[in-house]
Amino acid sequence: MMRYTDNIFSIRTARFLSAVVLLLFAGAFLKSCASIGQLDGGPYDTIPPVVLGVYPNNYATNFKDKRITFDFNEYVQIKDQQKELFTSPTMKKPTITLRGKSIILDLKADTLLPNTTYAIEFGAAIADNNEGNPLHGLRYVFSTGDRIDSMIMSGYTEKSETADSLGKTFIYFFEADSIEEPKEWDSIMFKYTPSKIARSQNNGIFIAQNLRPVDYRVYAFNDTNNNQIYEPSIDMVGFIDGVYNPSKMPPFGVWYDSIRRYPSADPQLYFRLFTDKSFGRQSMQDATRPEQHKVLITFAAEHPEIRSIKLEGINPDSIIYEPSLKGDSLTLWLNVPSESLPDSLRGEMIYMKHDSLRQLQPDTAALRLNWRRVESKQQEREREKLEKAKAKAEAEGEEWREPERPSTFRFQDFKNKYEVIPKLHYPIGFFTPLTRLDSTRVVMLSWGEKGDTVREPITFERDSVNLRRWLIKSNWDPVRQYSLRFPKDAMFDISGEGNDSITAELTVADIEKYATLNLNITPRLEGATYIVQLVDGQNTKKVIREFRHLGKGTHTINYIPAGEMRMRIIEDENDNGEWDEGNLVERRQSERAEFYKNERDEELLTTKTGWEFDITLDMNRIFAPVTMEQLIEILDKREAIRIVKAEEERRERERKKQGEGHNHGNSGGMMGGMGGMMGGSGGLGGMMGGAGGMMGGTGGAGGAGGMQRAR
Repeated sequence: MMRYTDNIFSIRTARFLSAVVLLLFAGAFLKSCASIGQLDGGPYDTIPPVVLGVYPNNYATNFKDKRITFDFNEYVQIKDQQKELFTSPTMKKPTITLRGKSIILDLKADTLLPNTTYAIEFGAAIADNNEGNPLHGLRYVFSTGDRIDSMIMSGYTEKSETADSLGKTFIYFFEADSIEEPKEWDSIMFKYTPSKIARSQNNGIFIAQNLRPVDYRVYAFNDTNNNQIYEPSIDMVGFIDGVYNPSKMPPFGVWYDSIRRYPSADPQLYFRLFTDKSFGRQSMQDATRPEQHKVLITFAAEHPEIRSIKLEGINPDSIIYEPSLKGDSLTLWLNVPSESLPDSLRGEMIYMKHDSLRQLQPDTAALRLNWRRVESKQQEREREKLEKAKAKAEAEGEEWREPERPSTFRFQDFKNKYEVIPKLHYPIGFFTPLTRLDSTRVVMLSWGEKGDTVREPITFERDSVNLRRWLIKSNWDPVRQYSLRFPKDAMFDISGEGNDSITAELTVADIEKYATLNLNITPRLEGATYIVQLVDGQNTKKVIREFRHLGKGTHTINYIPAGEMRMRIIEDENDNGEWDEGNLVERRQSERAEFYKNERDEELLTTKTGWEFDITLDMNRIFAPVTMEQLIEILDKREAIRIVKAEEERRERERKKQGEGHNHGNSGGMMGGMGGMMGGSGGLGGMMGGAGGMMGGTGGAGGAGGMQRAR
């Protein structure tokens, strides 16, 4: 019995199909008998190409051919080959050509290793020629020996800092008996080539196939540059301790996600990835001059050691240095009048750079910085208009005065209507640093219900990290209204420009219109501190509020907005108020980040206006070792939420396209079409029989089959 629920095969009621689905993923769909029916009712073709045949046959042994041909039912195209296609293990990438409705792969067969099982993974590289519908999961397997490796393992990859799933991550399997055991130092990712490679899907799940029944050391990295090469300090990386033998692993479930159109699985391995910045090679990457008064220097690694910077014709005291928050770039602000700055600047920087032996050595980098004023179309029209007015006045013998132009002084994210949270005050930012601020000319007035107007005292405090960001502080009262006025030329920036007159209307947040959180923290270790982030309930990348250096005891947090959110907690091991990356070479994991779950194991918090919440954070429970059962439950819950949301979005799209009534009319047809598809794959039964023959032929696939479980 099988039932269809929320556009995805029910994971928990159709586990017995997992072996079939896995074989579909592994390549059984390449059989020429495979076919897919056409869906009715849509204006666009949504069916991906179908493989009609492949030569030599998939899962060929004693492979000596130099060419592989795939025949399709329609004309196809190759997209993002560098990004999508990969091989396991690595081989010289085949040359791919299109010929009619076929794709031809020419291999460099003389470079293949003997007695080795290879897999060519196409990802989403193949799509139909008309609508670009990608064919997911196309995989070709062959062996240069007389047997096919057939073991399987699954796993999950996530971003350590945010605990979000991380797709398109490569997983490297190194046979343990062919490498040294990493103890104090780990250089395996730099010294050896993996014997097998897998890649996670967008949901972070991977299914590694064609493994041998041997011990593996396993690593993962997120390929930022799509070059399929691990680059320290650029790509995120993850490692797990110990060795893993697929023949000794517990069983796991596999199913087909019909929305994403690829198989998924319960994970056996769990990777938390981080960027290992300690191993990055330091060098200057670029030096540019994006604005007349701004020079931007970027580096390959963070926190460069700079000995000196000199610019010809520029007084060193006129340079304002602003490092980026990440520490991988440096901005030089030139506090020089615009008319005194040439379009071309020359100079040099002496800094510490890594040599070929990874030793830091002094290096002199030449700086060639050019800038040219480019007029916009509007500026060009304004200039031409002024030139005509001047010429006309001179021709008529009249005195001509150039009108006062608007100031180029720029605020950054100026909020002219803003609700102030008293402890956070009123933030204000600028595109360039200020060189003069006359705070006595800035006036803030307040008035109450009776109309009484008073001038309020204000102070300006510059941010300790961002020199272009300031806080305006005052004694904020929620029953009063505020008007903050910056008169003309109260502030000047490094170009010598003063501000135009500007006003901000401010109100003060009423604590009764917000929620209050009382966090009772029990640390895991004596003296430990934590970072607590309240993030959006749907978008965990959006941080609503953040609180640092929270240790043992009760912490009252006011002004929490009402709504749905999650609480992310970071174990701040060194109490620096930041999440710290790990170190692959030293085999040190990054600081853990976990989401708070209540006694019902729910992550989502719903705060309400005027409510006060007491939450106990037992860090021993929150940061307890994660078991695979717990991880599976977490992923299942997230998947259930995603399915509901996807279905709501689908229905909304249908309502917009066809109207509510027409949408209901089509729904049955859609389900009927799905039923037809599922019935049509009664070919599945035949394929299952054929697959059984394939499994028998792989010699050892019985062990792999035993890893699928029903529950």
